[in-house]
Amino acid sequence: MTRAQLDKQPDEVAAMFDRTARRYDLVNDVISLGQVRLWRRAVAAAVDAGPGELVLDLGAGTGTSTDSFTTLGARAIASDFSMGMLRTGVRRHGGNALTGEGVPFVAGDAMRLPFADEVFDAVTISVALRNVHDTEQALREMARVTRPGGRLVVLEFSHVTFAPFDLVYREYLMRMLPKVAKVFGSNDDSYEYLAESIRDWPDQRTLARIIQRAGWERVAWRDLTMGIVAMHRGFKPA
Repeated sequence: MTRAQLDKQPDEVAAMFDRTARRYDLVNDVISLGQVRLWRRAVAAAVDAGPGELVLDLGAGTGTSTDSFTTLGARAIASDFSMGMLRTGVRRHGGNALTGEGVPFVAGDAMRLPFADEVFDAVTISVALRNVHDTEQALREMARVTRPGGRLVVLEFSHVTFAPFDLVYREYLMRMLPKVAKVFGSNDDSYEYLAESIRDWPDQRTLARIIQRAGWERVAWRDLTMGIVAMHRGFKPA
Protein backbone atom coordinates (compact mmCIF):
# COMPACT_ATOMS: atom_id res chain seq x y z
CA MET A 1 0.00 0.00 0.00
CA THR A 2 1.65 3.22 -1.16
CA ARG A 3 -1.31 5.52 -1.78
CA ALA A 4 -2.82 7.52 1.08
CA GLN A 5 -6.28 7.38 -0.44
CA LEU A 6 -6.37 3.58 -0.21
CA ASP A 7 -8.30 2.13 2.71
CA LYS A 8 -5.89 1.99 5.66
CA GLN A 9 -6.24 -1.65 6.66
CA PRO A 10 -4.20 -2.37 9.82
CA ASP A 11 -2.36 -5.40 8.43
CA GLU A 12 -1.24 -3.48 5.32
CA VAL A 13 0.00 -0.47 7.26
CA ALA A 14 1.72 -2.68 9.84
CA ALA A 15 3.51 -4.65 7.10
CA MET A 16 4.65 -1.41 5.49
CA PHE A 17 6.22 -0.20 8.74
CA ASP A 18 7.70 -3.64 9.45
CA ARG A 19 9.80 -3.18 6.32
CA THR A 20 11.16 0.19 7.41
CA ALA A 21 11.65 -0.49 11.14
CA ARG A 22 15.43 -0.96 11.14
CA ARG A 23 16.23 2.55 9.88
CA TYR A 24 13.04 4.31 10.91
CA ASP A 25 14.55 6.54 13.61
CA LEU A 26 17.57 7.50 11.50
CA VAL A 27 15.45 8.48 8.49
CA ASN A 28 13.04 10.47 10.66
CA ASP A 29 15.95 12.46 12.05
CA VAL A 30 17.26 13.18 8.57
CA ILE A 31 14.00 14.10 6.80
CA SER A 32 12.86 16.34 9.66
CA LEU A 33 16.29 18.06 9.80
CA GLY A 34 16.46 17.14 13.49
CA GLN A 35 13.13 18.77 14.35
CA VAL A 36 11.68 15.44 15.48
CA ARG A 37 13.79 15.64 18.65
CA LEU A 38 12.30 19.04 19.52
CA TRP A 39 8.81 17.68 18.87
CA ARG A 40 9.41 14.76 21.23
CA ARG A 41 10.51 17.12 23.99
CA ALA A 42 7.40 19.26 23.47
CA VAL A 43 5.17 16.19 23.76
CA ALA A 44 6.91 15.02 26.94
CA ALA A 45 6.42 18.48 28.48
CA ALA A 46 2.73 18.48 27.53
CA VAL A 47 2.17 14.99 28.95
CA ASP A 48 3.98 16.11 32.12
CA ALA A 49 3.82 12.68 33.73
CA GLY A 50 4.64 12.68 37.43
CA PRO A 51 5.54 10.06 40.04
CA GLY A 52 3.14 7.13 40.18
CA GLU A 53 1.40 7.95 36.91
CA LEU A 54 1.01 5.49 34.05
CA VAL A 55 1.37 6.68 30.42
CA LEU A 56 0.40 4.86 27.24
CA ASP A 57 2.67 5.78 24.33
CA LEU A 58 0.57 4.61 21.40
CA GLY A 59 2.07 4.21 17.94
CA ALA A 60 5.38 4.19 19.77
CA GLY A 61 7.29 2.41 17.01
CA THR A 62 10.72 1.49 18.35
CA GLY A 63 10.02 3.25 21.67
CA THR A 64 12.44 6.13 21.07
CA SER A 65 9.98 8.57 22.61
CA THR A 66 8.72 6.42 25.48
CA ASP A 67 11.58 6.92 27.90
CA SER A 68 10.94 10.68 27.89
CA PHE A 69 7.69 10.12 29.82
CA THR A 70 9.44 8.41 32.74
CA THR A 71 11.99 11.08 33.74
CA LEU A 72 9.81 12.42 36.57
CA GLY A 73 9.05 8.99 38.02
CA ALA A 74 6.08 7.90 35.90
CA ARG A 75 5.78 4.51 34.21
CA ALA A 76 5.16 4.17 30.48
CA ILE A 77 4.09 1.42 28.09
CA ALA A 78 5.09 1.48 24.42
CA SER A 79 2.43 0.07 22.11
CA ASP A 80 2.35 -0.36 18.34
CA PHE A 81 0.71 -2.64 15.77
CA SER A 82 3.91 -3.18 13.78
CA MET A 83 5.71 -6.23 15.10
CA GLY A 84 8.84 -5.17 13.21
CA MET A 85 8.90 -1.87 15.09
CA LEU A 86 8.32 -3.60 18.43
CA ARG A 87 11.07 -6.17 17.84
CA THR A 88 13.50 -3.40 16.98
CA GLY A 89 12.45 -1.50 20.11
CA VAL A 90 12.86 -4.51 22.38
CA ARG A 91 16.35 -5.18 21.00
CA ARG A 92 17.38 -1.58 21.62
CA HIS A 93 15.65 -0.88 24.93
CA GLY A 94 14.63 -4.14 26.56
CA GLY A 95 11.61 -4.18 28.83
CA ASN A 96 9.50 -6.82 30.52
CA ALA A 97 5.76 -6.29 31.02
CA LEU A 98 5.63 -8.87 33.84
CA THR A 99 8.55 -7.73 35.98
CA GLY A 100 8.25 -4.00 35.25
CA GLU A 101 11.89 -3.89 34.18
CA GLY A 102 12.56 -1.23 31.56
CA VAL A 103 9.84 -0.10 29.15
CA PRO A 104 7.27 -2.80 28.32
CA PHE A 105 6.44 -3.19 24.61
CA VAL A 106 2.88 -4.31 23.89
CA ALA A 107 1.39 -5.15 20.48
CA GLY A 108 -1.93 -3.43 19.96
CA ASP A 109 -4.31 -1.98 17.38
CA ALA A 110 -5.42 1.57 18.23
CA MET A 111 -9.03 0.70 17.38
CA ARG A 112 -9.09 -2.26 19.81
CA LEU A 113 -6.60 -1.50 22.56
CA PRO A 114 -5.59 -4.53 24.68
CA PHE A 115 -6.00 -2.65 27.98
CA ALA A 116 -8.71 -2.41 30.62
CA ASP A 117 -10.96 0.62 31.10
CA GLU A 118 -9.61 3.73 32.87
CA VAL A 119 -6.08 2.52 33.68
CA PHE A 120 -3.89 5.28 32.21
CA ASP A 121 -3.31 8.77 33.54
CA ALA A 122 -2.26 9.97 30.09
CA VAL A 123 -2.37 8.64 26.54
CA THR A 124 -0.22 10.04 23.75
CA ILE A 125 0.21 9.25 20.08
CA SER A 126 2.82 10.90 17.86
CA VAL A 127 2.72 11.00 14.03
CA ALA A 128 0.75 7.76 13.96
CA LEU A 129 -2.92 8.75 14.17
CA ARG A 130 -2.96 9.25 10.36
CA ASN A 131 -2.21 5.56 9.93
CA VAL A 132 -5.28 4.34 11.82
CA HIS A 133 -8.22 2.97 9.82
CA ASP A 134 -10.84 4.92 11.81
CA THR A 135 -9.48 8.07 13.51
CA GLU A 136 -12.53 8.79 15.68
CA GLN A 137 -12.88 5.19 16.85
CA ALA A 138 -9.21 5.18 17.89
CA LEU A 139 -9.71 8.39 19.87
CA ARG A 140 -12.72 6.82 21.61
CA GLU A 141 -10.57 3.81 22.52
CA MET A 142 -7.95 6.14 23.96
CA ALA A 143 -10.68 7.76 26.06
CA ARG A 144 -11.90 4.35 27.24
CA VAL A 145 -8.50 3.36 28.67
CA THR A 146 -7.89 6.79 30.27
CA ARG A 147 -9.04 7.52 33.80
CA PRO A 148 -11.58 10.35 34.35
CA GLY A 149 -9.70 13.65 34.31
CA GLY A 150 -6.78 12.08 32.46
CA ARG A 151 -5.19 13.69 29.45
CA LEU A 152 -4.57 13.09 25.78
CA VAL A 153 -1.68 14.50 23.74
CA VAL A 154 -1.68 14.01 19.95
CA LEU A 155 1.27 15.09 17.82
CA GLU A 156 0.54 14.87 14.12
CA PHE A 157 1.65 16.38 10.85
CA SER A 158 -0.63 19.26 9.98
CA HIS A 159 -1.05 22.30 7.71
CA VAL A 160 1.67 24.92 7.40
CA THR A 161 0.57 28.29 8.78
CA PHE A 162 3.11 30.42 6.88
CA ALA A 163 1.80 30.67 3.32
CA PRO A 164 5.10 31.55 1.54
CA PHE A 165 6.71 28.42 3.00
CA ASP A 166 3.80 26.12 2.18
CA LEU A 167 4.67 25.62 -1.50
CA VAL A 168 8.31 24.83 -0.70
CA TYR A 169 7.25 22.37 1.99
CA ARG A 170 4.78 20.53 -0.24
CA GLU A 171 7.38 20.25 -3.01
CA TYR A 172 9.83 18.72 -0.53
CA LEU A 173 7.16 16.44 0.86
CA MET A 174 5.98 14.96 -2.41
CA ARG A 175 9.22 14.88 -4.43
CA MET A 176 12.20 14.84 -2.10
CA LEU A 177 11.07 12.93 0.99
CA PRO A 178 10.82 9.47 -0.67
CA LYS A 179 14.16 10.05 -2.43
CA VAL A 180 15.92 10.99 0.82
CA ALA A 181 14.48 7.90 2.50
CA LYS A 182 15.77 5.71 -0.33
CA VAL A 183 19.29 7.17 -0.06
CA PHE A 184 19.41 6.10 3.59
CA GLY A 185 18.32 2.58 2.77
CA SER A 186 14.75 2.82 3.99
CA ASN A 187 11.63 1.59 2.23
CA ASP A 188 10.79 4.43 -0.15
CA ASP A 189 7.23 3.11 -0.70
CA SER A 190 6.54 3.77 2.99
CA TYR A 191 7.67 7.36 2.61
CA GLU A 192 5.59 7.88 -0.53
CA TYR A 193 2.63 6.84 1.60
CA LEU A 194 3.85 9.11 4.41
CA ALA A 195 4.01 12.13 2.09
CA GLU A 196 0.55 11.53 0.66
CA SER A 197 -1.05 10.83 4.03
CA ILE A 198 0.36 14.13 5.37
CA ARG A 199 -1.01 16.02 2.37
CA ASP A 200 -4.50 14.51 2.83
CA TRP A 201 -4.69 14.90 6.63
CA PRO A 202 -7.22 17.36 8.16
CA ASP A 203 -6.08 20.77 9.35
CA GLN A 204 -5.65 21.74 12.99
CA ARG A 205 -9.20 22.96 13.61
CA THR A 206 -10.81 19.96 11.91
CA LEU A 207 -8.76 17.49 13.96
CA ALA A 208 -9.74 19.36 17.14
CA ARG A 209 -13.42 18.80 16.25
CA ILE A 210 -12.81 15.09 15.66
CA ILE A 211 -11.13 14.80 19.07
CA GLN A 212 -14.08 16.54 20.71
CA ARG A 213 -16.59 14.24 18.98
CA ALA A 214 -14.68 11.27 20.37
CA GLY A 215 -15.47 12.43 23.92
CA TRP A 216 -12.54 14.63 24.94
CA GLU A 217 -13.04 18.10 26.37
CA ARG A 218 -11.01 21.33 26.65
CA VAL A 219 -9.34 20.49 23.33
CA ALA A 220 -6.69 22.94 22.18
CA TRP A 221 -3.68 22.82 19.89
CA ARG A 222 -0.26 24.36 19.47
CA ASP A 223 1.58 24.64 16.14
CA LEU A 224 5.21 23.56 16.01
CA THR A 225 7.68 24.40 13.23
CA MET A 226 5.24 26.72 11.43
CA GLY A 227 2.46 24.14 11.54
CA ILE A 228 4.42 21.28 9.94
CA VAL A 229 3.18 19.45 13.02
CA ALA A 230 0.52 20.39 15.53
CA MET A 231 0.19 19.18 19.10
CA HIS A 232 -3.42 18.71 20.27
CA ARG A 233 -4.29 18.26 23.91
CA GLY A 234 -7.55 17.19 25.55
CA PHE A 235 -8.94 15.84 28.81
CA LYS A 236 -11.36 13.06 29.62
CA PRO A 237 -14.41 14.40 31.47
CA ALA A 238 -13.97 13.88 35.21
